[in-house]
Amino acid sequence: MKVTALIPAYNEAERIGETIEAVAKIEGVGRIVVINDGSTDATAQIALNYPVELINLPDNRGKGEALNAGWQAYPADIYLLVDADLRSSAVHVRSLLEPLLDNQADMSIAAVGKEQSDSGAGMGFGIAKAVAGWGIKCLTGREMRSPLSGQRAVRHRVLADCGGFASGFGVEAALTISALRKGYRVVEIDLPITHRASGRNWAGFCHRGRQLWQIGRVLIRAWRHR
Repeated sequence: MKVTALIPAYNEAERIGETIEAVAKIEGVGRIVVINDGSTDATAQIALNYPVELINLPDNRGKGEALNAGWQAYPADIYLLVDADLRSSAVHVRSLLEPLLDNQADMSIAAVGKEQSDSGAGMGFGIAKAVAGWGIKCLTGREMRSPLSGQRAVRHRVLADCGGFASGFGVEAALTISALRKGYRVVEIDLPITHRASGRNWAGFCHRGRQLWQIGRVLIRAWRHR
């Protein structure tokens, strides 16, 4: 099985190096692809210090479009999706590969009990997570503990059948809904990963507001095409 790790990154110069180092330790990962999503800091330059393939997008297009650029450019049997801000905790995503390699699942998702963050502020104060979880349950009947988790292992055929990644912050919810509706086997695995938190400031509130809005759009679109 050919496994490629995809790391979308936007202004993650402080964290991208440590994240890449952790992913490079994962046995079975044959290629690491960093998609620099129009960063204005040194993210791309730092990534080039490591044995990775680098895709430079000319402007910030969002996580979904960054991931689309990665999987479309580098064919693989399985993609390991890793957020750029995980730092050393990224090594734990290796557990996501096991159920796919053992043919027990088609997509695995990291479940993080309290949506850990390195500042303890939490991610979105739980509102976006609750909305996404409610929507996924209504649309598929499946209750997900971490519906917005970006750490996943997914087969190429699942992505192809689901039409790739949705744009914007609704990328995770959209992929989960589509995969479950099409009958693919989806599992969640508890992992002790740590994110950089969105701050309790205006920028943080704006980020969470955009996230919630785009998740709502994904759910409405999925409802219309149920």
